Amino acid sequence: MLWCASGVVGFAGMQAGAWAGDRPVGPPERNIAEWLVRLQQATRIHSYVGTFVVSSASGAMSSSRIWHACEGDVQMERVDALSGTPRTTLRRNELVVTVLPELRTMRTEQREPVAVFPNLLTPGQDFSTTDFYGARQVGQGRVAGFDADIVVLRPRDDRRFGYRIWSEKRTGLVVKTQTLDVAGRVLEQAAFSELQFDVPIDTDKLRRMMTGVDGYRKERSEHVSSTAQAEGWQLRETVPGFKSQHVYRRPAPGAASMVQWIFSDGLATVSLFLEPYDAQRHAQPGAAALGATHTLSRRVPDTPRDWWVTAVGEVPPQTLQAFVDQLQRRN
Repeated sequence: MLWCASGVVGFAGMQAGAWAGDRPVGPPERNIAEWLVRLQQATRIHSYVGTFVVSSASGAMSSSRIWHACEGDVQMERVDALSGTPRTTLRRNELVVTVLPELRTMRTEQREPVAVFPNLLTPGQDFSTTDFYGARQVGQGRVAGFDADIVVLRPRDDRRFGYRIWSEKRTGLVVKTQTLDVAGRVLEQAAFSELQFDVPIDTDKLRRMMTGVDGYRKERSEHVSSTAQAEGWQLRETVPGFKSQHVYRRPAPGAASMVQWIFSDGLATVSLFLEPYDAQRHAQPGAAALGATHTLSRRVPDTPRDWWVTAVGEVPPQTLQAFVDQLQRRN
């Protein structure tokens, strides 16, 4: 069974809302660019507190409590994991601190903003979203006690998944999302079960928490911004719609550095993790899936040494295959 914002729902019941079941309401096509901008702005201008649940068709489920505050251009956030390993994530713009009570450890890093619920869009460059997704309003609903518009983003090719999105009518904040496969089946869902807008949030307390907790060891996660060219990698051909976002070199204790190359089409993100091949650490090539997230690992032959690539993303497996097939070392 699946806990979501409207109560307990069997995942099989969610599958009934496939593409054929989404009946248009109002204009046949929404202006996707303007609508997505409104969703993105909602997280920048509204403070909120809530609990959200993430569920997948595989049966995995997690829940978190979030406090999100806006102070001008400063975004502050606290997210407490309510299931699994205890963890608190604190964020002030790009500065992220992860508190791990069981290890009595705090890890600090500079991290580019990413598209994590309820943020839908990848920040950064302009994307040709309308070339690869069509938007259609299919009705209204209620999530966590709030009226919401329901819009379906349907992919125009087989390189990406579709989305069904509930956005709160007054603010535009995304309150529920479903990731849909080619047949419209739900692969993954994220939804608020409880939500409050414009509640007071003690941002001074969040700042103090980010500076340190008595008795906790402090670690700093180091990564160096780089470029694909500097790291010796390129794609023979780009994967349609996906643009290179960032390249980081991450030191690995006792091993060679790992390079992470990140791509996005504005909604979906793919990461390529690249490192020297090690027969003792790297198993046979393979693929795996959990909800909407797919993983593909493969050995990349080269001279004088081979490499190991792991592709990860909330995209169909053929998209990861396309990235890996096009990947090559620069001469």
